[in-house]
Amino acid sequence: MVRAFVKPEGGHLRVLLRMQMASIHEIEWPVHKEDGTLDLAKIDPFLREAAEKWLGEKMDLYEGGSKIASHSLAAVRLSLEGDQAFAAYEGAFAQITGPSLPSDTKLLPTQGVLDALFEYPIQSDRSRFSLHPKFERFGLRVVTVLRLLPPDGTIRAFEYEGGNPGILQLDPQWHQAAWTFVKMGFRHILDGADHLLFLFCLVIPFRNFRGLIPVVTAFTAAHSITLIASAYDMAPGMPWFPPLIETLIAASIVYMALENIVVINPKRRWLITFGFGLVHGFGFSFALRRTLQFAGSHLLTSLVSFNIGVELGQIFMLALMVPALRILFRYVDVRIGTIILSALATHTAWHWMWERYEQLSKFPLAWPDINAGFIAASLRWATIVVALAGAWWLFGLLRKREIR
Repeated sequence: MVRAFVKPEGGHLRVLLRMQMASIHEIEWPVHKEDGTLDLAKIDPFLREAAEKWLGEKMDLYEGGSKIASHSLAAVRLSLEGDQAFAAYEGAFAQITGPSLPSDTKLLPTQGVLDALFEYPIQSDRSRFSLHPKFERFGLRVVTVLRLLPPDGTIRAFEYEGGNPGILQLDPQWHQAAWTFVKMGFRHILDGADHLLFLFCLVIPFRNFRGLIPVVTAFTAAHSITLIASAYDMAPGMPWFPPLIETLIAASIVYMALENIVVINPKRRWLITFGFGLVHGFGFSFALRRTLQFAGSHLLTSLVSFNIGVELGQIFMLALMVPALRILFRYVDVRIGTIILSALATHTAWHWMWERYEQLSKFPLAWPDINAGFIAASLRWATIVVALAGAWWLFGLLRKREIR
């Protein structure tokens, strides 16, 4: 666990950091021979060496698009693990710049936390700042809790997992947020085995882009609605909701695969796909929710960009799947190949569904409290349902005219 505060102030940027002593290696700490505890009377230069080597050298700060070339270690201190100094910036600053621990404190080299204050020269405290931490050597799993304190008095909170997440835009411009979330959406599709398998089951009966247009359009429209609605806190917040959605996503794959086996030429697949798209949109929102902290003040831009990234990922995968299936069915009977591929998808998704259902069954389902918040949320969703029904009816009408 790494805790950090970043505060631009005047002509310098202050970065307060706390890391666990157990993560620090390659430092020959001064210890008492009789019990192996730290000799706190001699520890200060070793703390400075550790702070520079494990924090200062493992972190790049950027002002605008330029890397800040230098920094200074203003203060360093050994603290007791579990104290609440880093609950707020003022407490953390007072802790680091305050008196050291009493020299008779007994701590082993792997106990306690290292607190450090770094200062970086900057042109203006109104600039946009970025951070590139390289903390991957701290542990097998590294979680960073960071607070940005800009001059306007607000506090922007970040919490992310991974020792080296790349450059983090702490206050991105709209185009930076857009590009970041386009990449996130694209990667999410490529990493999501269940979404890819669902897409594959959609493709099998058609094997051409023209037949897929209404199906993919319905899926895109549906998951966009629930994705955006969830980002604006319109989704249920109960703990059983995520495992329910994950179970339904697996069930949607089972249904599509079985339909491929039973129905030779599905006529209204776009209709079913629209309903399942609403479920998959909630699944996309779970991944998005953890990353919206990096959207800055550009929430809607980031939502749209994430959705664009998802669509680009889908188009990319369709561009691979459709030609591959067309080549396969040149050598394999279409009906037999469809049944075999769909049976394999059913087998995989069936196991996913039961594994996720077991997780879901651990949560007791309870009726929500009927209060003003519940009624307001219900009215919002009722409005969305009416709009969806209208769009559904209009799309079906247009399809009928096209067929005629």
